[in-house]
Amino acid sequence: MAMEPRGVLFVEHATEVYPGMIIGEHSKAQDIEVNPCKEKKLSNVRNKGSEEQIRLIPPRRMTLEEAIGYVAADEIIEVTPSTIRLRKRLLDSNARKRAESK
Repeated sequence: MAMEPRGVLFVEHATEVYPGMIIGEHSKAQDIEVNPCKEKKLSNVRNKGSEEQIRLIPPRRMTLEEAIGYVAADEIIEVTPSTIRLRKRLLDSNARKRAESK
């Protein structure tokens, strides 16, 4: 699944991610669960155009002020000396679904 056409990404390629981390903004107003670590399976059959290079759009960098204005009630901001990351308050997606249903 290509994630770039679905919205704006907040992380670069080869960035370590973990469950519950917010890696982008969906073009619609809903949260979606994605697995950015899932590799494209290579088959033995090659197409002529399949070996093309993929150009990625640079990620959107947020300042602390922008992150504070962006977060929702179920999200928190992680601030380290080198990065500012957004993540869900409950990292486990099943725990988030249970909390929403209550």
